Amino acid sequence: MKKFHSEPKIARDRIAEGAALFFLLMLAGLALVGPSGLLAWGENRHLLAEHRQELKLLSAERDELLNRVALLDPRHTDADLAGELVRKDLNVFHPDEMVMLLN
Repeated sequence: MKKFHSEPKIARDRIAEGAALFFLLMLAGLALVGPSGLLAWGENRHLLAEHRQELKLLSAERDELLNRVALLDPRHTDADLAGELVRKDLNVFHPDEMVMLLN
């Protein structure tokens, strides 16, 4: 009779060990291929480099726009820029002028 009582305990122990092993294997798998795992580091590093490059371009564009805004300040507008914008946006120019668009 002792065999019958010990066999269910052994079966429960094996189930618990199997569940623990499965859980540990899942954790190890996530550590390797998960969204923040070892294999994702290279991709994240590549994306970081791309985003830094894009940030440099956007910063340069922002600086250029800030310069144009400063030149168009109503208190001291740059005459050359104002004339350029009037000619470009309103198509206002003298009859003796020749407009060359450089795109």
